[in-house]
Amino acid sequence: MTKSQKQNLDNVIRYTLLTVWLLIVLFPLFWIVATSFKPDKDWLAWPPVYWSEEPTMSNYNNVWGGAMEHAETQYAQSVQKPFTALRNSTIISFISTFLSVSFGAFIAYGVSRYKVLSETRMFQLLMLRMVPPIVLVGPLSLYYTTIGLIDSLTGLIAIYFITTLPYAVWMTKSFIDEVPIELEQAAEIMGANRWTIITEVVFPVIRSGLLATFLFILILTWSEYLVAFILSKTDAVTLPVELAKYEGSSEGRVYGRQAALSVGITIPLIIVGITIRKHLARGFSFGMIRK
Repeated sequence: MTKSQKQNLDNVIRYTLLTVWLLIVLFPLFWIVATSFKPDKDWLAWPPVYWSEEPTMSNYNNVWGGAMEHAETQYAQSVQKPFTALRNSTIISFISTFLSVSFGAFIAYGVSRYKVLSETRMFQLLMLRMVPPIVLVGPLSLYYTTIGLIDSLTGLIAIYFITTLPYAVWMTKSFIDEVPIELEQAAEIMGANRWTIITEVVFPVIRSGLLATFLFILILTWSEYLVAFILSKTDAVTLPVELAKYEGSSEGRVYGRQAALSVGITIPLIIVGITIRKHLARGFSFGMIRK
């Protein structure tokens, strides 16, 4: 076998494996979308119905519109409030992520340039994120009840900000380490103060890394369930908590509605990802490229 033939064979094997893996990854997404258009008789059908012959919008109408397309369905109108949960998740996720990335970037700059935290302290900081949430939410719920933050947007924003800050520091530090110190020295020679150097020299250079960090932490916060479930009751319910309600005593096991809500949960993240897509590839690889 010639070198060219071997290379072609390697390419065929590589792309075949990647195609198979892509299908495996995309199948759950396809199943969710397909289920969201299925009438109730197809939810638990055997053999499985991959795409309904009678697609319907009743699941979307019921979840997002509060109306039923088919009055004869055995399921009652939904009593959940997905738009309230969507508003809560949007406020909580974006504010806590913005705070985490903002504070994390400044802390990371201090660590990278001035060693305000040693390597040991940095690992200890990351270990805070490794503590299982179930260990913290019990005492935290009692504390929040005492100070009046239980079932509040402020309480969830605060805990998400604190728990995601270690990720923000670690990821942003790797990007700042790649910025040549000569850029800052040149800015100092031209009379720039430290604040100007950070905000107008360093941060614009690592903009792609900051956006990649933002999206990573946003996904973590947007999809978090346990903390939101324990610390919210009615006013601060988020989308993952709302999603769980479609398989319980109040709604039953309504997979079509769950799928319709899941699609609604996923769309905002897709929109954010598409909006900043040009920065993501460079951002996710920026801190891993060494001179």
